[in-house]
Amino acid sequence: MTRNVVVTGMGVVAPNGASIPEFWTGLTSGESAIVKREYSVADKFSMTVPVAPVDGLEERLKSLGPQARRMDRFTQFAMLAAEEAIEESGLAFDEALGARTACIIGTGIGGQTTFDDGYVGMLCNDRRPHPLTILKIIPNAPASQLSIKHGLYGPSFAVSSACATGAHAIGVCAELIKSGAADAGVAGASEAVLAYGALESWRAMHIMSDETCRPFSKNRNGLVIGEGAGVLILEEEEHAKKRGADILCRIAGFGMNADGKDMINPAVEGSSGAMKLALKEVAGADASRFYINAHGTGTLLNDPTETKAIRSVFGADADALAVSSTKSMHGHLLGAAGGIESIASILALRNGVIPPTANYDEPDPECDLNYTPNNAEERDVDIALSNSFAFGGLNAVVAFGKV
Repeated sequence: MTRNVVVTGMGVVAPNGASIPEFWTGLTSGESAIVKREYSVADKFSMTVPVAPVDGLEERLKSLGPQARRMDRFTQFAMLAAEEAIEESGLAFDEALGARTACIIGTGIGGQTTFDDGYVGMLCNDRRPHPLTILKIIPNAPASQLSIKHGLYGPSFAVSSACATGAHAIGVCAELIKSGAADAGVAGASEAVLAYGALESWRAMHIMSDETCRPFSKNRNGLVIGEGAGVLILEEEEHAKKRGADILCRIAGFGMNADGKDMINPAVEGSSGAMKLALKEVAGADASRFYINAHGTGTLLNDPTETKAIRSVFGADADALAVSSTKSMHGHLLGAAGGIESIASILALRNGVIPPTANYDEPDPECDLNYTPNNAEERDVDIALSNSFAFGGLNAVVAFGKV
């Protein structure tokens, strides 16, 4: 018997909203959360760059208790997002369900703020690292902390695939449930790299914008780094129905592959191949009822490549699609991008509103789809596709469908 997977809870910590209602308001407003911030280290180095930070979490972090002090910022984000998702789902993890629940929380980089603080302390201030440094920086810290707090004894681990991490985590968790290895899952990703060392390293690649993120616009000039977490609660469909859960949507498909060509330059064949795999079970659906939350980083290479990949998959029907890049508002959350953008996709599906591509100024002949420029658009869709294409040529695409 086929085991179908549904979504019953969502939780988010994002620059444009640190809860689902705030996030949706932020998305549909079309307002960007990107600001310019100064970062410095050891009173010697400083820079001012556009970033998309999460502010104002002090009160909410108190809900995590004293344990919060033992967590890096990326783990704190994941814990808060997961708490919101679990609450919405209404799941109670008794011993039986805990043993049948997976916890797959990914990150692209891990505890970067702890890394930075530790190295500055050692090299500039003659200070030994905090004794729990390793436990704070390891990529599996969120999955472990959540498993411990909620008594989750099923498969639990971190996924790390750069900018495809969040989508991989959700897709892999869904596959575990479909296979019968679990009945429920906590899945998503978190990232917090707004620290001097990390930002300087990104800036060295010459792909960061010096103003804002303008996906698909002709005058785009790079990505903007953000931070946050997005977490979903997944369940086997019959399990959710038996307990009377409010089913938000279904997992309609998942595709993953690798370009196998280059660490930086994306390949049309890889991106389109992952989309085709995700759409296998919804082949023939009306393209006018599709929404694609594009990877849309605002870089010179990514945006035309993704446009070509979408046209490769949908052909002449591509002109009927609704497409947008919400990175224009919340920045590029690296490993967490797929988690947060999956939530944006589900919200668009449920509310019949396509969030816009903000900061869109000028059409680019190489980017010739309907990118929902600057203003949200009311539109009923049946399928929402969340694209995640990572450095190293790693691709993951999740398709969400109405129930």
